[in-house]
Amino acid sequence: MSKFTMKDLFITFFKINSVTFGGGYTIVTVVKDVFVDELKLLSEEEMLDILALAQGGPGAMAISTSILTGYRLKGPIGGIVALVASSLPCLIILSLVSIFYNEFKENFFVRSAFDGISGMVTAALLLTVYNMGKNSYRKYPGFTLIMVALIFVLGYFLKVKTAYLIVFCAAVGILVFGLADRRSGNDD
Repeated sequence: MSKFTMKDLFITFFKINSVTFGGGYTIVTVVKDVFVDELKLLSEEEMLDILALAQGGPGAMAISTSILTGYRLKGPIGGIVALVASSLPCLIILSLVSIFYNEFKENFFVRSAFDGISGMVTAALLLTVYNMGKNSYRKYPGFTLIMVALIFVLGYFLKVKTAYLIVFCAAVGILVFGLADRRSGNDD
């Protein structure tokens, strides 16, 4: 990890956020591919922890994931470097789009490109859900299936708001795993 410099961190997040379209969850797959699979700077478990924190906090998922990854790799300064590197592409692109907005919104090629990108975003989201679910299922198969089914029913059929589902899942996690760890003496 010592060979991975702040400059490397900046360039990596700048590149990732320059080409990742579709919101926060699409960046998750790219960050995992780069930092877990390619560079091997984070473990799958560390990446899942980062994602859980990023999802639970306020703000944009892409920025939260970047900050937490930078923080994990290089401390507080790494978090700031990742924040700046992740924000710059968006600021540059949106500034250019705002200047040429009328031309962009009517351009056949731009509209077509975004239609094509939307298919990739869907696939990236499915891949992220699959990878997160796979790791959770390996550790807690029965619990994972029950929670997935319960949250799906609550969210899809009963229209419970996502914020409430997050709080509910956090509470269940604390009750189920926190109390179990305390009883077994694993107070980390």
